Amino acid sequence: MAFFRSAPKLRLLTTAAPLGLIATLAATPAFAQTTQPTATPASATPADQATDDQKDDIVVTGTLFANATKTASPVTVVTAENLDRAGITNVSDAVRSISADGAGSIGNGFSSGFSAGGSAVSLRNLGVSSTITLIDGLRSANFPLNDDGHNNYVDLNSIPMANVESIQVLKDGASSLYGADAIGGVVNLITRKSFKGFDATVDAGVSERGEAAKYRARMLVGFGDYSRQGFNIYIGGDYERSALVTNDSLGFPFNTLDLRAIGGNDNNRADDTLTTATPNAVVTRTTQTDLNNPLAGSVANATTPAIFNSLTPIGNCPYGTFSENTSARIGTACAHDLQKEFAIFLPKQERYDFVGRASFRLGSSIEGYLAGSYANNRVDITRAPVAVRQTQAFGGSPATSTTTPGVVLPVYICAAGTNCATDPNRQLNPNNPYAAAFAANPAAGAARLYYLFGDIKSGSKRINKVYRVSGGLKGEIGSNWRWNIDSAYSRDNLDLTVYGNFNLAGLVKAINTGSYNFVNPGLNSAAVRNSVAPPINARSDSTEITADAIVKGKLLALPGGDLQLAVGGQFRREELNNRSLNPNLDLPGVSTAQAFGKRSVVAGFFELDAPILDNLDVNISGRYDHYSTGIGRFSPKATIKFQPVKGLALRGTYSEGFRAPTFAESNPLSSYSGFVGYTPNAAFVAAHPGNAGYVAAYSLGRGFVGNPNIQPEISRSYTAGLIVDPVRWLTFTADYYRVKKSNLIVTGPQVGDAITAYYSVANQSFASAAAAAAAGCAKVAAVAPGYSCNVIDGADPSALNALPRLLVVNAPYVNSAYLISSGLEFSLDARIPISNDIKLESRLDLQETLQYDLHPTTGPVQKYAGTVGPEDLSSGGGTPRWRGNWQNTLVAGAFSLTATTYYVGGIKAVAADQASSAVSPTVNDISCNAVVYKVTGQPVDKFCHVKSFIYTDLNLAANVGDQFTFSLTVGNVFGARAPLFANTAYSTQTNYLASWHAAGLIGRTFRAGARFRF
Repeated sequence: MAFFRSAPKLRLLTTAAPLGLIATLAATPAFAQTTQPTATPASATPADQATDDQKDDIVVTGTLFANATKTASPVTVVTAENLDRAGITNVSDAVRSISADGAGSIGNGFSSGFSAGGSAVSLRNLGVSSTITLIDGLRSANFPLNDDGHNNYVDLNSIPMANVESIQVLKDGASSLYGADAIGGVVNLITRKSFKGFDATVDAGVSERGEAAKYRARMLVGFGDYSRQGFNIYIGGDYERSALVTNDSLGFPFNTLDLRAIGGNDNNRADDTLTTATPNAVVTRTTQTDLNNPLAGSVANATTPAIFNSLTPIGNCPYGTFSENTSARIGTACAHDLQKEFAIFLPKQERYDFVGRASFRLGSSIEGYLAGSYANNRVDITRAPVAVRQTQAFGGSPATSTTTPGVVLPVYICAAGTNCATDPNRQLNPNNPYAAAFAANPAAGAARLYYLFGDIKSGSKRINKVYRVSGGLKGEIGSNWRWNIDSAYSRDNLDLTVYGNFNLAGLVKAINTGSYNFVNPGLNSAAVRNSVAPPINARSDSTEITADAIVKGKLLALPGGDLQLAVGGQFRREELNNRSLNPNLDLPGVSTAQAFGKRSVVAGFFELDAPILDNLDVNISGRYDHYSTGIGRFSPKATIKFQPVKGLALRGTYSEGFRAPTFAESNPLSSYSGFVGYTPNAAFVAAHPGNAGYVAAYSLGRGFVGNPNIQPEISRSYTAGLIVDPVRWLTFTADYYRVKKSNLIVTGPQVGDAITAYYSVANQSFASAAAAAAAGCAKVAAVAPGYSCNVIDGADPSALNALPRLLVVNAPYVNSAYLISSGLEFSLDARIPISNDIKLESRLDLQETLQYDLHPTTGPVQKYAGTVGPEDLSSGGGTPRWRGNWQNTLVAGAFSLTATTYYVGGIKAVAADQASSAVSPTVNDISCNAVVYKVTGQPVDKFCHVKSFIYTDLNLAANVGDQFTFSLTVGNVFGARAPLFANTAYSTQTNYLASWHAAGLIGRTFRAGARFRF
């Protein structure tokens, strides 16, 4: 297999440990994962290490029965000790390090998406909304912002780490027990049931370059001997702060779009194209039909070629100058590289949380608990300044667009800001270099503006507060039956403030009064800046209320053990208020995404476990969910485990499940417009020979509104695998999985066809840009019902009769098509005793994605495995075929040395869901011929392959007595460099894939810590 052929590359083999033995073991047949230790570092807490009150109540995710230590479903268990050894300090990094996390995963390195600031897991490449995250088996409130405008998820950044005992990841369909959305699997965070004493950890670190500083503190304190006194109470908390990391600090090629130094293209238009907006304004003369309205300029230039003037004196340009002298444009302006100046890789982040739990006995047979937590996660994101040329808000009037035809500076200004041309106190506009020459003819002296508001802070502040309270009781009915009742209330409040976007009325007033200085923006007062671009705030919230009741017990004795039955019920109430940042549609370019909804869910479920023989166990479960919105679904599951000989077990599962439509997908009050990078075709480029900025790759939007008739997605999945545990200290697992998800809720499955259809008329001749746009939009409407043009760009001043750019296309939510995801999962757990004081522990977690195929209703199959597709999903991180990690720990007395190696396979830089791959309505090309990033005169495969990436983290821990532990962690110890991905779809990810290669961008890091226990 490919991974094992690459295994010699693992630098982990250089660690001082007998890893040759492990390599030999790894070459033998692999096995399916058990609920015993595995995975990203993975190991279940042995029962003999559990506290007395826990020993009889160890429940594994995926079953309702206690002490089911080896289920038929693949389960990865990551313990707190594993995380400490790997140097992982938060829930987001812990969960996303698991190899089953695939396409659609959301990490902190993607700070420009719809739900930037949040973090989520996507098991088996099925998306964040097809994986549910539980805390002690109970649901929690979703993040109020939807990923990609419509996918919901629980924010991993806002889950406390202080009292997490283990993380269980069920990699199998689980709707039969947990209900909707458990198609890809379940992540269940298990918290401590009791704690006595004092435990505190502090650590700090920084990268080798002196960046990416991170500080963390964690504490837990508790009292009460539960087994002896019948109660235990503990409280604790976390604090973590991470510094901002800019793209410029990453170095070449991750800080620029100019790749000529390595044989690539120069896609930086800010140093060669006068129409590219920068913080130093440039203007060209045009006419103005309404002297009161800066949006009433003509799309045509006053001269041919157009003469451009820099408002910044050329000698004051901070990064030098450039000139254009063509048949279309003449002028000199300030040069910029906006990626170097403004782009960021990781935002500044600060989070803290508090947890508490009280466990108690009520008599001899009833136990209870009450738990609570509060988490506060603040993310400060900076971005490039906002351009004055913006499309109108989704749903807004085209008259509010500042890009069609653009913003002009008038000849005259006045204090009133209206009728300035005739105002007796009028003044010539100091921002307009043509004002004096056209004082007598102001309609002919307007200055069309190209500018970024560089003096105004641009970015966002996102404060997410999550409150959670849970409680429960459990007891016995006779000697064979047990019952438990659990409930939880959680609320996620998001306070989102966006900076830097201008208010249209404020901008118009500032232009007409001359209050904003475009010549020297540094002289603008805070009051003026605030009047043009005041902070925009929206507060959104999500609420989850859940109550579960379960009764379980033994029915009768079978040859292999007791026949067990569990029955239960659940009530949930869900509510979402995702409020728009732009409810009045008066903020050009600002997202209007919003989602609202309320619903109740009532469910009943059962599980029957039948150990028919000593070596044969059959388990059947099922659940019926009824939604107040009218949805009703039954989800069955059957599993079997057979042990033909000691040390070898075969297992398999079959399950059906569903994903309920999110409020964004089903409520007509919900809507959003999303943007993805698009490169116009050759015919369009040829039609606009004089304007490189107009034909450059740009962000093309798609607009969607909730559909009340949308139906749930449904799934069928099965797994087949084996468990090999020939000796006590060694376990292998291997599993094959296949999931078919049908009735997909998709946003415009033919949106690529619609875009291609629009641009298909680019090579035709028209009387005007409006006529060309009408022809293109007619082609869009012919693709399928629900497709239409929403926003068309203004005509290219250099080609007034050519087809203008399509800026936003409307596409419907529909149930359409199906997808198939399949793959192989491997795990290894070895605990090798070397001597009384020395042992080696090795854990491997590995997944190969064999298939991730989308089967549209029409058109060719879109194959994503091993490519950067689906590029429209989340951060466009793609679908690596191979992903894994291998942790090896050598324990010698008071010392332990751990090397954790992470591997991501190579990816082809093509995506089947992009127009470049659409050869014809029936053929989809994902060869290097379809790569978006091509270089004239270079082979098509030069930038086609994103290389595999492997790096190792090293952790040394030393115990000083029983109370103190000191540790040193060297992240990416060998300084592995992230591979290049010439990214054209997401310009904020400058030539890299943030989802998979973050460690290679930061480089080598150092962190020291201390732990105190009393």
